[in-house]
Amino acid sequence: MKKGDKVETIDDAIRGTVTKVDGDTVFVEGEDGFEFEFSKNELIKLNPEESINLGSFSYQSISEIAKEKEGVPKRKISTGKPKKRHRPTFVVDLHIHQLTDSTKGMTNFDMLNLQLDTARGQLEFAIRERMPKMVFIHGVGEGVLKQELHTVLRRYNNVTFYDADYREFGLGATEVKIFQNVAL
Repeated sequence: MKKGDKVETIDDAIRGTVTKVDGDTVFVEGEDGFEFEFSKNELIKLNPEESINLGSFSYQSISEIAKEKEGVPKRKISTGKPKKRHRPTFVVDLHIHQLTDSTKGMTNFDMLNLQLDTARGQLEFAIRERMPKMVFIHGVGEGVLKQELHTVLRRYNNVTFYDADYREFGLGATEVKIFQNVAL
């Protein structure tokens, strides 16, 4: 080794340039500008033109190995459609003005039945489509729709329900979790 040679340590991740050789001691300025002191047997001389002995397998130059590594194309990661269970939560608004254009001529009983039929239909759809959960927005009001909705939900043995996150849906919403592999 001589002054100006590029070297790397065997045991540490230090690369640098030889600044001085004093017998068996070699002084190396690292890539970060600090100077280190090593014995000759702790260093490997880096020179892309020289060959490296790869055991009994083959001899290749460092530049050939570098070209080989650069030539390997990176695998593309497919960004296919997300699975159905990772879809956003299915939200059904049961407010009567969302379900019909006009409530003219409808009694409270008719409106409640329309809301519950819609809830039942949407729940059946969610079960068929294997959706993991859904949210029914029923509003606060007097709580009649909420009570009747909970009565309908209790008839299904593959669902559990609870109040939805009030920060996201307010106080008048029920979240339903649907279990897929429950014997009916």
